[in-house]
Amino acid sequence: MDHNLMEVLMPIAIMGSFSVGLYFFVSVMTNYILKKKMIEKGFVNDDTQAIFKQHVSENKHTSLKWGLIVFFGGLSLIIMEFIPVQPQSPLPYGLFAVSVSLGFLVYYYLVKKDLK
Repeated sequence: MDHNLMEVLMPIAIMGSFSVGLYFFVSVMTNYILKKKMIEKGFVNDDTQAIFKQHVSENKHTSLKWGLIVFFGGLSLIIMEFIPVQPQSPLPYGLFAVSVSLGFLVYYYLVKKDLK
């Protein structure tokens, strides 16, 4: 990669990932504080409890999904260490994409099997 391009993209990538992480952290905290205040004020009835429970049940397999994606992505990085490639070869990108896709497929079949 061109050294000048790396000097431009590296700060953008660092600031972008920091901003996205900060956004998700603030989003989770504000949702928690809002729900806590609603419960304290007594605004929680059967309808709002159903909404809270529905939101929790949708995220039942989130940990499994991200665990499988990170596992297969890391496995592809380990495999790439043992494959000799040219510096300009697209093989590492393809191997990474295929392994992450394989992680998604394993997740899909596990969740589909669990829902039956």
